[in-house]
Order: sequence, then structure tokens, then C-alpha cells
Amino acid sequence: MAHEYKATVRWMRESGAPFTDNRYSRGHAWLFDGGVEVPASSSPSVVPLPLSRADAVDPEEAFVAALSSCHMLFFLSFAAKRGFVVDRYEDAAIGVMGKNGAGKVVVTRVTLSPSIVFSGDRRPSPSDIAHLHHEAHEACFIANSVTTEVVIAEIPPIFAS
Repeated sequence: MAHEYKATVRWMRESGAPFTDNRYSRGHAWLFDGGVEVPASSSPSVVPLPLSRADAVDPEEAFVAALSSCHMLFFLSFAAKRGFVVDRYEDAAIGVMGKNGAGKVVVTRVTLSPSIVFSGDRRPSPSDIAHLHHEAHEACFIANSVTTEVVIAEIPPIFAS
């Protein structure tokens, strides 16, 4: 069964602002179902401020967050199915830009660095955790949709008492 996912991207030139000099604002909005609106912009490392917005999400950050979020959701699902209780999952994911084999600038690598707190009587071993990450990566729709290398950094789990 096919699913559709919709997002609206909205940008408008400020009234009377020049455009063809390439100094227009890169600020725009992402609108999602349920009425969620996210301020968005180009990355300040690509287009300097004030043309970019420092208080907005840029597409590269959103890409990294989407990979991380997708991986986390599958990890949590697989952990729950195996009886492991996860109290907290936080990932400081990092995406790196570079050139691919065709010389195009792409996000070449995303490193996920999840810090996970487990509790309960059933404690996962390091190999259980590695297997959960492998399963999550294999199942992640976003990871399966891109050519970017996705790496899981080894961070020891935390076990709550």
C-alpha cells in the first residue's frame, strides 16, 4: 500500500524588495499536516546572514534530523518488541557535506550518535544494541531512500536503576 506525505514550502518576496540582485531573503516556511509550521531558510554557511535566517531550520539540518528520527523510531519499536525498556533516546547526529564521485556537492555522511537510557529487568547486551541499530538502519525508510553513508557511533548505553 502506497502512502503519501505532503509538505508545503512557502516563500514570498518582500514587497518592493529587489530580487535579480540575488540579495533576496532566503527565509521561508515549511507547512505540515495538522497545522505545524516550521521556519526554514538556507544554511548560513551557504548563504550568509542576513539573507539566511539564523532562527530557522535549513534543508541540510532537516535531512540529518529526518535520518536520525527515522532510525530512532524503528530502534524504539524493535527494542519494545524485544522487551527492552527505553527511558530516553537522544541523538547528536552530524551530517558532512562533500563531493560525490560525479563532483556534485552532497551530504556524503551522516553519523548518528544516540545516547540511550534503558531501565527494567531485561537489559540489552552490547550485541543486542548493535543488532537493534542494524535492524533500525535496514528498516528506516529515509536511509533506504538515499545514497548518503549512515554510520552509528558506538556510545555505551546507560542503565537506570
